[in-house]
Amino acid sequence: MEENNKKQKEESEESNSIPIEGIENSGTQKEKLMIESDTTEAELKSALEKVATLEKQNAELKDTLLRKVADFENFKRRNENDQLNIIKYAAEPFIRSVLQVYDDLERSLAHIDEPNNADSTKKGLLMVFEKFGKILDSQGVKRIDAKGQPFDVNLHEALMQQPAEGVAPHTVLEVIEPGYIYKDRVIRHAKVVVSAETTSHDETSDGTDTQNDSKKED
Repeated sequence: MEENNKKQKEESEESNSIPIEGIENSGTQKEKLMIESDTTEAELKSALEKVATLEKQNAELKDTLLRKVADFENFKRRNENDQLNIIKYAAEPFIRSVLQVYDDLERSLAHIDEPNNADSTKKGLLMVFEKFGKILDSQGVKRIDAKGQPFDVNLHEALMQQPAEGVAPHTVLEVIEPGYIYKDRVIRHAKVVVSAETTSHDETSDGTDTQNDSKKED
């Protein structure tokens, strides 16, 4: 009897301990779930904050890019206008210089009909001519030195040929119209008269050829 009572008591204690362990396990799981839930919410909140920050940065970058594009278009437009103005008014400095010569020439002509004014008018015209030459020189315009020079098709334009004693053939004898070079480009060829082959030169050439032929025969 005592043994049976002891067994029943032990079984009763075991049955009473099972619910307690279940309650303890259940509490631990809830705590874990709560911790995990808190962690997930914190991560989600952090992710949302990062997204908001990135969206703000993206908007700022987009605004900056649009401003840069607008600034570049304005710069491009101004640059194109400046280039057009440079081309359009490229001759302005030269025209200003020529106007000075034009004014001097006008002043000289204003006194051309005055009596006993021939010498002063001549001097005035010479001064205007020299001044105009200096302006051309300052702009890189040079007159082609042609007279007495060998004929050069790159610089000269032959209007006629004529024989000239004591002058080598194809030499510029006279300049009908002067030519000019602008910097490194010929802007007008000099119109010239060129020396031709002379009769005496031909005869000399024939005599030389005859002598050479006789030497060959010997």
